[in-house]
Amino acid sequence: MRSAALCQRRAQQLFVIGWLKVEHGTNFDSMPLSFALTHDDVRLRLVRMRDAKVLEARLLENRAWLRPWEATSPYAPNSFDVKGMIRSLLRSYDDQTGIPFLIEYRGAIVGQINVANILHGSVSSAVVGYWVTPDVAGRGITPTAVALVSDYLFNVVGLHRVEIDIRPENAASLRVVQKLGFRYEGFKERFIHINGAWRDHMVFALTHEEVLDGVLNRWLRRAVPELTYPNPADFLQKL
Repeated sequence: MRSAALCQRRAQQLFVIGWLKVEHGTNFDSMPLSFALTHDDVRLRLVRMRDAKVLEARLLENRAWLRPWEATSPYAPNSFDVKGMIRSLLRSYDDQTGIPFLIEYRGAIVGQINVANILHGSVSSAVVGYWVTPDVAGRGITPTAVALVSDYLFNVVGLHRVEIDIRPENAASLRVVQKLGFRYEGFKERFIHINGAWRDHMVFALTHEEVLDGVLNRWLRRAVPELTYPNPADFLQKL
């Protein structure tokens, strides 16, 4: 596993992509632990083991809000092991298949946004998932975070496609992808085990060619195209 000393020794570069400011190295191996994506009061940084206590408190304080959307295991009892979760996320970061971010708003941790299933070559894609605490929901923090991460994946990591999978019942998350202009691509039946059962998901995506000026920049300029989305209630009626 890369050490903090190694990361800190690698040279940092400053990139400006539309409204996105990024401090980073040229690839995962040179990404310092101080790496962050920022816009106004929203800051995304890599999760660390020392964040476990605060993150656990946020998760426990908001159990009723988060439980319906949390992934569970169909094969074993679910445990509330935040340190284990962070270790797993950092392993994916170390093998370059994921990037685990914390979402900070005005210096306080208010959620997570995780990049998973990073693939290069002919696929060149990743999947993004996120949550925020209810006290900051609806204030533009989640769309900002998703846009920051998407721009980073397109313009720095060099991916071609970013995917977000959302349950039809999750109205708040559906509003996020609609605000940013993610296209609806299809429906995955019984896709992820969530809150004790296999759940259907709607699939949304963007490719780099669609947002050459930046996802965040397009949203801030109110230049997101009007797209037609299916009615989530139509899928719920089939359940």
